[in-house]
This record gives sequence, structure tokens and C-alpha cells, in this order.
Amino acid sequence: MRPTTRWDQAKNILCIRLDNMGDVLMTTPAMMALKSAGTSRRITLLASPSGAALSPYLNFLEKTITYDAPWVKNDKNDPSADESILSQLRQEKFDAAVIFTVYSQSPLPAALLCRMAGIPLVLAHCRENPYQLLSDWIPESEPESITRHESQRQLDLVKHVQAYSADPRLVFKTKAIDRVRLYEKLNASHIRQDVPWIVAHCGATAASRRYPVEHYIEAMRLLGGRAGQIILTGDASEQELTRQIIQKCATHAPLFDFAGRLALGEFACLIENASLLLSNNTGPVHIAAAVGTPIVDLYALTNPQHTPWMVPNRVLSHDVPCKNCYRSVCPEKHHNCLRLVTPKSVRDAVMDLLTRTKGPIDLRAAG
Repeated sequence: MRPTTRWDQAKNILCIRLDNMGDVLMTTPAMMALKSAGTSRRITLLASPSGAALSPYLNFLEKTITYDAPWVKNDKNDPSADESILSQLRQEKFDAAVIFTVYSQSPLPAALLCRMAGIPLVLAHCRENPYQLLSDWIPESEPESITRHESQRQLDLVKHVQAYSADPRLVFKTKAIDRVRLYEKLNASHIRQDVPWIVAHCGATAASRRYPVEHYIEAMRLLGGRAGQIILTGDASEQELTRQIIQKCATHAPLFDFAGRLALGEFACLIENASLLLSNNTGPVHIAAAVGTPIVDLYALTNPQHTPWMVPNRVLSHDVPCKNCYRSVCPEKHHNCLRLVTPKSVRDAVMDLLTRTKGPIDLRAAG
């Protein structure tokens, strides 16, 4: 029997993940491991507005606190918000905190926040010696010694405090009300319920992670009706992109434009009920992994740690000497890691994965 540690007594735990929605999703297995490692544990998430939007669908959370941290890229600059968050953390009287970061991020600003809030136990990876800022310091080993999937990195982190996962899959619990609202919108758009659909998510926040629109258009034409109905998605800022694809492909494939039309829960239900997701490497890939939908991932070689996790998938990229650049804009200005992925290879990957998982339905034979 292992000896009792201070973490065994921790009941009220703060999980800090201050970057994006996809990063929070990839951390859900580690947070679940923390939850299940102790009796009556309460897990609170401290997250950016993007990450906090997931909270209704993370059923293991006790609470979510939203914070635009000044050491994370955002448009906010309000020192009073820092004072407010510190006061709130003090009131919660957390027993422990885990700071989840990618290896290029420092946990020390969040660790200082925890110290000022009186949180006695704080776990994180850190490259520099944190001295008293971390009670549990895991020296940073990436990327020099090892490079792990982001979910595995965080699972390995919480193992240091005896938190192990019985189910390491990503978590996103869809809701019945979102499913009802989704199907109302599908019916209003004359999308057939008796014919499967795939979802094509054509945008991405970072320019370096966007498959060229002309390639997307050609891939849609090549798919035609062979993959069933194709529902294009994106946020409101991507409506011009989806409109352009619809305009160029309307006579070649059964396309429906849902960019900017779905709330997060509805979007997740759409993916959950799809035969497949075709997407750039962005947040919807991690939603699809969480709900178990197969993925064809057009994967810019900017970061090797964010591939689809524990779900049937095909990852498409073109190997380049400048891979793993971690840049939002291609520094070489050629974008070859995605530009040289042919539309035909996209079509072939979609059809192969459908055949191996859900089974494609050719609308030309569906009546």
C-alpha cells in the first residue's frame, strides 16, 4: 500500500487551463482522473471565456470561473479583473491547484496567483526552478527529450499526484435540448434525416492551419454525393468562406451552409450524429474526438501534439523541413504542409474512413 500523501486529503481542487477551447477539451481526461482519484472531490475550472464555454458539457465540474489572464493573448487590459479573480479564489479556499500548460508556456504567473490566493498545493510542469511557487514541480522535458500528445502530457502530469484515468477519452456530454434545437434547424433547411451526413469545417483561427479554399472546393466536387449530405460549418466570421464553397460546388454535391447558425451544444450534436468530420486542425476536431465521430484531419505541421485522440481518423499533411514551427502564419510563406495535400487524397481519405467505420451512402442511389 502506498503512503498517504498531502494530495490524498485534497477535496477542493482548482484546474487552471487558460488558453483555448480545444486545449481544455484535450485536458478533460486529466481533470477526470483528478476527480476520480479521491472521495467527494470537487473540481473547479479556471479558464478563458473560450474554454469556459465548455462548462455546461463537462459534467464532472463543480464550477467554472472565467478569467482573461494578462499573460495569455486576449484583448482585455483591466487590472481590476485581476484583483477580482484573486478575491474569488481566496473565497473558494482551494486545497490544491493543477496548472495545465503546453510546453512553450510558463506556469509561473498562474502559480503566483495561486500563492497569493493561499492555495497550499500547486502542481505544474516548469522549465525554470519555481522555488516556493510550486509545491509539486515536474521539470519540463519537452520538446528536448520527448514530445507527447497534449492529452497524454496532462495525464502524465496528474499521475505525479496519484491521479490515474480509467477512461482517457475526451469529454463532451451533449444535451437533449440541443439535439431538439439542432433537428429543428436541419428540418428547416430540408436536410434529410434518413440519409447520413458528414460535417466539413473549413476555417481555423490561425492562417497556418487553413487548407486552401480552392482545394476544399475541388475536394467537395470530387466527393459529390458519395459521402452523403455535406454540412459546412464555421463561425460567423467564416460565412464568406462557406458561401464561396457553396457557390462553386452547388451543382456537384449536396451542400448545406450552417456557418454561424449553431450554438456550441447544437454544433456538438451535429458532429455527434455525423458519419464523419472533415476539418482543419482546430477545436471541432477535439469535439469530434470527444463524441466519438471519425475524423479526417487536414493537419498543418505546426505542432505534432494535437492530432485526433482515441477516435478513428486519417491525418493528412505533406512533410516539410520546416515542420513543428508553432506559428500562426507560415514563416516560409509557402504553406506547403497543407497546400501540397491534394483534393484527391482528401476524397480518398474520406471514402476510406467512411467505408471502415460508418459506411458511405451514395445519394445518387438513395432516391
